[in-house]
Amino acid sequence: MKWVSVALAVAGAALVGLSSASAATLDTVKARGVLNCGANGQLPGFGMPDAQGVWTGFDVEMCRALAAAIFDDPDKVKFIPLTAKDRFTALQSGDVDVLIRNTTWTLSRDTQLGLNATMINYYDGQGFIVRKSLKLNSALELNDAAVCVQQGTTSELNLSDYFRTNKMRLKSVTFATLDEALKAYDTGRCDAYTTDASQLYSVRLKLAKPEDHVVLPEVISKEPFAAFVRHGDDQWFDIVKWVQFAMVNAEEFGIGQSNVDEMVSSANPEIKRLLGSEGNYGEQLGLTKDWVVRIVKKVGNYGEVFDRTIGQNSALKIARGQNALWTKGGLMYAPPVR
Repeated sequence: MKWVSVALAVAGAALVGLSSASAATLDTVKARGVLNCGANGQLPGFGMPDAQGVWTGFDVEMCRALAAAIFDDPDKVKFIPLTAKDRFTALQSGDVDVLIRNTTWTLSRDTQLGLNATMINYYDGQGFIVRKSLKLNSALELNDAAVCVQQGTTSELNLSDYFRTNKMRLKSVTFATLDEALKAYDTGRCDAYTTDASQLYSVRLKLAKPEDHVVLPEVISKEPFAAFVRHGDDQWFDIVKWVQFAMVNAEEFGIGQSNVDEMVSSANPEIKRLLGSEGNYGEQLGLTKDWVVRIVKKVGNYGEVFDRTIGQNSALKIARGQNALWTKGGLMYAPPVR
C-alpha cells in the first residue's frame, strides 16, 4: 500500500500549495499596506479624480469599502485609472488587485480572460444620446447615422447587433477612450453617442451645452456591472464579493453610518451575525470579527453610497430603479451571513 501513502502525500502537498496560493492576494495587499484598485478615471459619478486629485464615485466607494474591511481605513487605496481597452490586462498582470470600473459581466469575460466576476453591484443597459435639434424620438430613427462608441467595450458589439437586428445602416466611429469619443460627438463628428445608460447621465454633464442633448428611451442591452478578480484565488474572490454583499445586507437591515455602533447591540440574530457580535464569519474570510462594522462606519451601506455618488443626493440624480433592494421592487439581493 506504499503507493497509497505516496499518493496521499502528493495530494496533501497539493492542498497545502493550493491553500497557500488562495491567500496570496490578501497577503500581498496587507504586506504592501495599500489596495491597488483598477478604476475608470473619466466617469463622473462612478470614478474620477477632482482638481485636487481626490477620487470620488460609486465604484471608488466600493474600493474604499474593501480597504475599510481589510485595514479599517478606507483611504488605504491607490486608484489606478484604466481605459476599457487595458483594464483586463492590468488585472491579469497583477498591476491591480481588483477591477471595480463599470465593467459588464459576460460569459466570455468569465471564461476566456482568467478572471471572475464577483457580484452584480449595478444593473445597467445601453442607450443613446443625441442632439435635440435632430428631433429624434427613438433609436430606431438612427438609420444611416454616425455613432460614436468606445473601443474594447460591450457597447461596440451591442451597437452592431442592434443595427443589424433592426436592418439599419450603421456608421460606427470608434475611439480608445471615453473622453475622445465624447469630444468627437460634442464637436459634431457623430450624430449620436452610445454607452451604458448610467454613463449617459454622467457624460451629458461634460458636454459644452448639456441642455442641448437628450437621452433616447431605448435600452438595447443588459449590462450587469461587477467587480472582477483573477482566477485561482478563492479567498480573495470571497472577500471582494462579500464586502459588497455586506453593504446590501446592511441597507436591508437599516444599518447605516449613523447607527451602526448602536446596531451592534441588536438582539436580531441576523444582525448579530452580520456585525460580528455572534459567530466568526469575518474570521472565515480572513478578516476581523467587526469587518462589516468597519465598512458601514467608514463608507456606508449600499444605499448610502448609491445616493451620494449617483443617486438623489448627487449631481446625476439617477433613480434606484432595478438597483433598489428586492424588498422595494428592485433586483438588489444579497445572500445571508450564516
